[in-house]
Amino acid sequence: MRMRLVLPAALVMLGAAAPAFASSCSEQIATIERRLDSTGAEAVTGKEPPGGPTSSNSPKALDKAPNVKPTDPDATATAGGVSEARGLIKKAKAQDQAGDMKGCEDTMTQAKEKAGALP
Repeated sequence: MRMRLVLPAALVMLGAAAPAFASSCSEQIATIERRLDSTGAEAVTGKEPPGGPTSSNSPKALDKAPNVKPTDPDATATAGGVSEARGLIKKAKAQDQAGDMKGCEDTMTQAKEKAGALP
């Protein structure tokens, strides 16, 4: 009888200690935030991001952005677009926390379009 009580209690405690899994939308948010805090965004906006520019710290990262134009001329990044993207990120975070995955993903699509192709 005692074993029957211990096992469910152990499972409850194990479930409480399990890490929270990030949603795909929260992963997109983190990725776009890194882009908006990059030196490429700083070059477009003329302002250093809060906390200073970030780095991907990827061994595959280029030392500097290639000197090419985006294939879609409408994808060119602007200071206004970066600012709008930051506002959309805030909205997406609220949607993600509320569990509105579809709304969050739609907002993230808009944020990516507004951010454009950052150098």
